[in-house]
Amino acid sequence: MLQSVSPTRFDLQFSIAGIPVRVHPLFWVIALLLGSNSGHPLMVVVWIIVVFISILIHELGHAFAFRRYGQPSHILLHATGGLTVPESMPWGGGYASVGLTPNQHIVVSLAGPFAGFAFAGLSLVVGAALGGDIIFTTILDIIPFPIVYIPAFNGILTDVFITILWVNIFWGIINLLPVYPLDGGHVSRYFLIQRDPWNGMRTSLWISVITGGTLAVFGLVFMGSVYMGLLFGLLAFQSFQMLQALGRY
Repeated sequence: MLQSVSPTRFDLQFSIAGIPVRVHPLFWVIALLLGSNSGHPLMVVVWIIVVFISILIHELGHAFAFRRYGQPSHILLHATGGLTVPESMPWGGGYASVGLTPNQHIVVSLAGPFAGFAFAGLSLVVGAALGGDIIFTTILDIIPFPIVYIPAFNGILTDVFITILWVNIFWGIINLLPVYPLDGGHVSRYFLIQRDPWNGMRTSLWISVITGGTLAVFGLVFMGSVYMGLLFGLLAFQSFQMLQALGRY
């Protein structure tokens, strides 16, 4: 999961600031399925556009951080989200990758979610400038969450801002949890490896298994989200498989 997929003739390809972007057709299919319960057909379209822009901004955060450290990369949007893939550089008679330090890897990992948080913050500013009221609520009585209500416009515009905030804040927070290979899992891995070179990898994978399994149950039972349950259940299982592989050496 969350790995590169082979190109197809139906891929959408373009570049932003010199960073190649490829969108696999299954990205649109999954976005449509996730937004199909939005009710109004227009909100389904809004959901797909917001998800596309938000994930692209998230991956651009990673890509620009890679570039900051001299590492070129390309972006892939696919069925389970997005991926920023570092590329090899010409070196001598062949190719080589830039060797990032653990702290640089942590910065690259954090750059994606915080790019999304910045986009959400910008949306709040724009919503307030349009005469909107910013109201704070909580998700499941746990996560503080802002809502922009714009009385001067129709309900669709308010729903657009709510969707932007939901995708970028809620999933940004989820993405920071220590589940590999999400961004929080990478941060946990490099943080622990620095402090315990021998067992840091194993500890980070156990944390990933426990956190992923907990999130899978939480998503199914408390949020009623089959997608979230399957996603984190599979990620927890993947981390457990990696633990088993480590035990063989």
